[in-house]
Amino acid sequence: MSINTVLTELSSFLGDRLSRSKSELEQHGGSETHFAPAPPDAVVWPETTQEVSRILSLCNSHAIPVIGFGAGTSLEGHTSAPHGGICIDTRRMNALKSADPGDMIAVVGPGLTREELNRELRHLGLFFPVDPGANASLGGMAATRASGTTTVRYGSMRDNVLGLSVVLADGRVIKTGSRAAKSASGYDLTALFLGSEGTLGIITELTLRLHGIPEVTSAGICPFPDMTAAVTAVQLVIQMGIPVARIEFVDADTARAFNAYAGTDMPEKPHLLVEFQGSPAAVAEASQAFGEIVQDFGAGPFQHATKTEDRNALWKIRHHAFYAICALRPNARAMVTDICVPISQLAHAVEETRAEIAGSGLLGPILGHVGDGNFHAILLIDPAAPEEMTRAKSLARSMSERALSLGGTITGEHGIGMGKLGLMHAEHGQAWPLMGDIKTALDPKGILNPGKLVPQE
Repeated sequence: MSINTVLTELSSFLGDRLSRSKSELEQHGGSETHFAPAPPDAVVWPETTQEVSRILSLCNSHAIPVIGFGAGTSLEGHTSAPHGGICIDTRRMNALKSADPGDMIAVVGPGLTREELNRELRHLGLFFPVDPGANASLGGMAATRASGTTTVRYGSMRDNVLGLSVVLADGRVIKTGSRAAKSASGYDLTALFLGSEGTLGIITELTLRLHGIPEVTSAGICPFPDMTAAVTAVQLVIQMGIPVARIEFVDADTARAFNAYAGTDMPEKPHLLVEFQGSPAAVAEASQAFGEIVQDFGAGPFQHATKTEDRNALWKIRHHAFYAICALRPNARAMVTDICVPISQLAHAVEETRAEIAGSGLLGPILGHVGDGNFHAILLIDPAAPEEMTRAKSLARSMSERALSLGGTITGEHGIGMGKLGLMHAEHGQAWPLMGDIKTALDPKGILNPGKLVPQE
C-alpha cells in the first residue's frame, strides 16, 4: 500500500487534522540547529489515545515511518523525518486531566507544556519543577528524559515521572508505573520509555510528581575573573551542601551576547546565576554562605533579586541564551552540543573545551547547568563555509571524547537523535546493540522514529 493510500484512510477519521501543506511539513521537519530539513509526508493531530493507536496500527501494517512531535524544541534532529512518513503532533492532547494536592500528583496529556501546567497549578500552591529552558511539551520532555536549570535540586524527568500511557508500534496501549511513591513490581518500564526519543512508542499520558511552591525564592548573579574561578566555586558550593535550586554558568562571550540582545550591562566576564528556595531563614543562610564562598574566588559583587519581576527577568535572559548567542553572528547556523562530567572534573573539562574552541577560530560560547556537571557549547557556523562545519563537528566530537575520558557522558540532556549516533558505541559498547535489540522486540518493522538513537540496520 502506498503512502497516499494510507493517508486517504487516515483522513477518513482525522479530516482536517491531517495536513500535507508545505509550510506544515517544513515546520515539522526542520531544525533550529545545523541539521538539513527532512520533512515528513504528512502531519496529523490526534486528540485521543485511541486515535494514536489507530494511526500506529495502520502505519505498522504497511511499514510507514512514524515520528512523534511535541513543541519541536529538541536540538539533535529528533523530530526530523529522514525516511519520510507520518508526523504525530500531540499538541491537541494538551489537557491537565487531574491535579491531586493530597498526593501531589498531576495527570496530563503529552502536548501540555511545562509553562501551561504551572499556570494551571498555581492556585493549588504546587508546581512541576523540571525546567529545560524552552517551553517544551511534557511528552517530549519525557521522551528525551529532559533536565535543566533546576535539576541540581529537583532532579530530571527520570525523578518526576511516576507513570505513562504509551502506544506501541502495533497500536497496543500499555500503562506503566502507578500513583504510588515507589514500586518493586517487575521491570521499570516507565524508565525504559523515558529517554527513548520516540523509538519505542508514542507517549499519550503522563503521571507527574508535583512540588510545593517555595515560601521564599531569591536569585542572584555575580561575575568572576575567569572561568576556572567560577567553575571551582561551583564545585565547592555543591561539595559543602549549600541548598541551591539553580546554579548556572555563562562565559564572557555569553555575557556579551546578553548585553547586545537584551540591553543588559553585565561585565564581559564569566558569571554564575543562582537561585535559593525555602523558608526566609533558610534562603538567607544559603545566600550568605554562597556569597562568602564566591568572594574567596575573586567574584565581583553578588547582586540579589528578590522581587518576582526581577527574578523572572534574570531567568528570561538565561532561557533566551540560544537566540542571544545566535545574534552574535547573524545568518550563521548553530551546532549545539552538550556533555556532562562528574563535578570533580568540571573545571578541567570546561577549561580544556574553552581552549580548544579558542584555537579553532570559531565563535562558540559556553554555558550550562554546572550544578550537575552539565554544560553546552553553541558553535556558530557560516553555512556557506563547509570547512567551518568540519571544524565544528571535530570540536563536538572532542568534547564528547573528553567527557568519556573523565567518567562522564556524551550528553547530559540534549539526547542522541541523529546528531550523536556515531558516539554511542564509544560510551555504551555492547550495551548499544542491546538497545537495538529492545527496539526490535517492541518495533520489529522499525517504524518508530527511524534513523535515531539505536544502531541502524
